[in-house]
Amino acid sequence: MTENKTRTIILTALLAALTTVATMVIRIPTPTLGYIHLGDGMVLICGILLGPWLGAVAAGIGSMLADLFAGAVAYMPGTLVIKALTALVGGWLYHRMAGHAGLRTPMRVAIAGIPAEIIMVVGYFIYEAGMQIVAGSAAGAAAASVLAGVPFNIVQGLAGIIVGAVLLPVLSHASHEMDVRIKT
Repeated sequence: MTENKTRTIILTALLAALTTVATMVIRIPTPTLGYIHLGDGMVLICGILLGPWLGAVAAGIGSMLADLFAGAVAYMPGTLVIKALTALVGGWLYHRMAGHAGLRTPMRVAIAGIPAEIIMVVGYFIYEAGMQIVAGSAAGAAAASVLAGVPFNIVQGLAGIIVGAVLLPVLSHASHEMDVRIKT
């Protein structure tokens, strides 16, 4: 029992750290002062490997830490919630498809990832518009301003799905190897 709890804690911390690193290492700046990164792939992987609930914790914390280290402190609360929900939905949908033998892993990641990444896009739209409204902008002006970033968030989400589909088999194998080592 203790071995399983230890493994879960280690894997959760490791995936949170990998999410932070994946978000920060390769950043492609966008004209809206944001950036496209590979962290969304790790967000999906968190939900898949750890399950929806624990994956949400790892993804939210890992993504929030990336905002902290990047100096985007105003985004930290929104990122925590948005990325946690993304992992929760992606992980839940992925595991719901477990009984469908005809669906290969990349297809399951894509099917689960699309609604999960829609949550990310809509979540940031609402959060960023809300930040502008709190700062004094009219709701219409805030929505129009934030709308410019939506296409870049869509690209980021699609990149996350592709990264998740490519990395999941590798990280699943590494997770299985970790299980074998802990048990021996």
